[in-house]
Amino acid sequence: MDEKKFLGLRRFNLIMGLFHLVQAILMLVLSNDFSQQVYGYFLQFDPATQSLQPGLEKLFNIPIAPLVALFLLFSAVAHLTISIGPVYEWYVKNLKKGINYARWYEYAFSSSLMIVLIGMLVGILEFSALFMMFVLNAGMIFFGLMMELHNQTTKKTDWTSYIYGCIMGIAPWIAIAYYLLNAGEGDLKPPDFVYGIFFSIFVFFNTFTVNMLLQYKKVGKWSDYLFGEKMYIVLSLLAKSALAWQVFAGTLRPV
Repeated sequence: MDEKKFLGLRRFNLIMGLFHLVQAILMLVLSNDFSQQVYGYFLQFDPATQSLQPGLEKLFNIPIAPLVALFLLFSAVAHLTISIGPVYEWYVKNLKKGINYARWYEYAFSSSLMIVLIGMLVGILEFSALFMMFVLNAGMIFFGLMMELHNQTTKKTDWTSYIYGCIMGIAPWIAIAYYLLNAGEGDLKPPDFVYGIFFSIFVFFNTFTVNMLLQYKKVGKWSDYLFGEKMYIVLSLLAKSALAWQVFAGTLRPV
């Protein structure tokens, strides 16, 4: 691979890291203190029925602005870290093998936080449900890692990890869609920005799977692994920025 392409990718990572960092700072500086209550269902003894019944308890509040800033900050740290010193050399060495460990580990945290945030916005506020959404999404990301790791040693592309990853990844979106469709009606339905977030970020999440598909099918410019890598970076910035600023406009902007 052309070393000039790697140097260009290094500069691109630095720039994208700064874009993410600036947005994370803006989220903290400009946002209000809106937070979301998280609940838990626990079995409790009901004297009236002499039986155990599920009871709702308030657990804690999650401030939304720091949560938004956090998934942006994860990306900023990842992009900036792989652009410096020995980490950059490790990054290049793996890219030449057709894998980027840093990308998948960062996505496992950042995109899973994004899913949790979207779930909370549509009314999924039970702790165990949010926790499992986080883990399912992270599992999808790790299947992406396994796709790249496994196919270093295959002559023909093995799509097993890709297929299982898609199955895991769609589960949280089904839950989110279910809650969104069954929310209130008329003036009591979720605000328009929540629907905008659902459709726009769902599309963005699926563009990552398309990018991997094109990369392994070696379609056009995607026959160069580094082009697919650059597209991952662009898509990551667009998806995180779209979610961050839609949430800001809907709930975080100062009154």
